[in-house]
Amino acid sequence: MKNMLLPLFTASALMMGTATVSAAPVNQQALTPTTVTSVKQAHQLKDDSKVLLKGQVVKSLGDEKYEFRDSTGTIKVEIDDELWGGRALSPTQTVTLLGEIDIDYKPTKRVEVDVDEVRF
Repeated sequence: MKNMLLPLFTASALMMGTATVSAAPVNQQALTPTTVTSVKQAHQLKDDSKVLLKGQVVKSLGDEKYEFRDSTGTIKVEIDDELWGGRALSPTQTVTLLGEIDIDYKPTKRVEVDVDEVRF
């Protein structure tokens, strides 16, 4: 009888330990960059790296894609329509974009930023 209950107790203990780990709170500030990343630096980062860009959205490329520029260069960014909050933007207005690097290697390496937040 003891031999039959041991696997049951072991499995229960493992499941409780897993639930405890997954219920730990996530520090959102740790996931948000606190220093500005330049466009030049962004082109060198790994896929899914978090970035904080400060500069101008200078041109619409269609389909929620835009050209973003700072003093070090330009990069394509994807900004979902709802992130604009109905605000218009001029090419000279400085904005801050929070997002992550998105790299596609087909047919050639292409680096973009998938924007999560726009700060005016």
